[in-house]
Amino acid sequence: MATDSSDAIAGRRPPIFLSYSRGDIEHARPVIALLEGAGFDVWWDGRLEGGENYLATTETALESAACVVVLWSRTAVASHWVRDEAQRGRERGCLVPLSLDGTMAPLGFRQFQLLDIAGWSGDPGDAQAERVLAAVRTKAGQAAPAAGSSEAIAAPTLAATLASPSGSALSRRAVMIGGAGLAGGAALLGAWQSGLLGTGSAQAISMVVLPFANLTGDVGKAWFSNGLSNELRAVLVRNPRLRVAAPTSSGMIGGEDDFAIGRTLGVDHILRGSVQRDEMQMRVSAELVEINGGMVRWAETYDRPLEDVFALQSEIAETVALSLVAQTVGETEAHSSLVAQQAVGGTANVAAFEAFLRGHALYDLSAGVESDRRALIQFDAAIAADPEYAAAHAMRATMLSGIANATNDAAEARELYAAAITAAERAITLEERLAQSHLALGFALNNGQLKRAEAMPHYQAAEKLAPGDADALRQIATFYAYGEQQDTATRMIEQVIVLDPLNARAFRSAGYIALFARDYPKVIARMERALELNPSLVSAHFAIANARLMQGDAAGALAAAKAERIPIYTLTASAIALHRLGDRAAADAAFAAIIEQYGDAALYQQAQVLAQRGEVQAALARVARAYASGDPGVLFAPNDPLLDPLRGEPALEELLSQLSS
Repeated sequence: MATDSSDAIAGRRPPIFLSYSRGDIEHARPVIALLEGAGFDVWWDGRLEGGENYLATTETALESAACVVVLWSRTAVASHWVRDEAQRGRERGCLVPLSLDGTMAPLGFRQFQLLDIAGWSGDPGDAQAERVLAAVRTKAGQAAPAAGSSEAIAAPTLAATLASPSGSALSRRAVMIGGAGLAGGAALLGAWQSGLLGTGSAQAISMVVLPFANLTGDVGKAWFSNGLSNELRAVLVRNPRLRVAAPTSSGMIGGEDDFAIGRTLGVDHILRGSVQRDEMQMRVSAELVEINGGMVRWAETYDRPLEDVFALQSEIAETVALSLVAQTVGETEAHSSLVAQQAVGGTANVAAFEAFLRGHALYDLSAGVESDRRALIQFDAAIAADPEYAAAHAMRATMLSGIANATNDAAEARELYAAAITAAERAITLEERLAQSHLALGFALNNGQLKRAEAMPHYQAAEKLAPGDADALRQIATFYAYGEQQDTATRMIEQVIVLDPLNARAFRSAGYIALFARDYPKVIARMERALELNPSLVSAHFAIANARLMQGDAAGALAAAKAERIPIYTLTASAIALHRLGDRAAADAAFAAIIEQYGDAALYQQAQVLAQRGEVQAALARVARAYASGDPGVLFAPNDPLLDPLRGEPALEELLSQLSS
């Protein structure tokens, strides 16, 4: 019966395109019945009439479908037709992949949640059927069923997905998100030598190395898959023709597919993969994908003995670099760029390597001094397995300094910093091209012993070795900001933000560099962005309070001080702001609390308060005592705006001269 066209449109059933391998027709029929029973108009090749133009009809159905449902299986992954149809669904953003027999989707399609229906009986009332319908409705733009209806379904939590013995979801992204905390934090060590964002940067090819999926079935082994991808990143970042996004940003974007992550980071290519392993063997799958259009430039699966992991890393990194670089500068120069890309400071000992990866996973957690101590144990284990593992010695030095920086025991701090210097010097002896060794030694000399002049050559060496590594650049920029190299520090931290745009610590460092440069509006903007990325970030509110004080906004400074999570910073900024607001009693109480609670451990903060009160001689005496005791707060003194009332005083000028000599 003919109907009014408007009624037909209003009651139209959403068209669904079903892609599958002909050999799976018996398994496909229950899916077709399920979708049709739910009110969808399912197009599949069984509907083709004799004499119909197969290609034209299929293309029309594919382009007009509200959703493309792909049935992956062992035979489907080998079908060019299925892959082409799935790619079009991916490009149109309406792909729903199902696995008929537990087979993973092929590389190029693993950024999507893959529902495993291998155990489905065909019952439309089954929970697996409900998951399929929920996914299809979402992609087709249909509203979800009302809560409480038979079709309403709660999205499984990540923990449930990972713990489920039936493997109801084979989501690569879910596993990657679950391990994102391990991929976040400081950049993986190595010597980095890419001409990134410097001269010739217009020819740099941008990419991101995503955390590799852990397919071992043991969430506790994510350190290996994440570590492998981080090691690849550390090698690739040395290539002068590549611009590689930092690990913190590439591991922080939860809930988005790989292409969305790449677009957010402003890169053109994605390197992603997965790792399966046991005690003897490993399977590593990797692919390089172009974001614009989703073209897979290269893909490979490797089945290797575990001891071949080192050669495999090099092979993947070289293949990726050549694939990308040769397209812009030719084969000869592409091969030349691999010379700088060679890894340094590594090991050929699998046990040492695994201990190193476990240690770095703990370091990346940035969970406090206890996780740093646990990381130190792992780096010590790596050194025990291979005493000439330079990278492990460098990270041992880094951990020792981190623990020293957190202790309130001055004697313990001196011992830890001395041990850090010894470990870093050992790392440099083993491999002088390792940037992390120089960074570790520079930090221990500067922060632990206030030997800025001795630290300077090591930060300069790290700058030459790691011009493309965001975390290294962040540390170097901060060091330069303490001295007279403000322009260099500002330029460098801007590079860091380009490379690591989702790293709260990068924006915090940028805020302090702006504070030392006395660009107060930028201080506030950078710190507010840092707090957007990580609301619990410490010391950001303190910098905002300083900027507000310098702008003459004592009330705003007091509000920022109260929001600060580090008590000594809250007290310091509050004591200054309250004094300016005329509340002398409250200001005196805050200052007294600094002395009572922290004593000589807060001499520098006492000097800041006294300087802002105009008590010049008392402030100078506190600064001198802080310097004599090795208080790292003194490193702020050359450019600290809170000490401006002391500028020009001979005693301060003499101290600053000693600090820089």
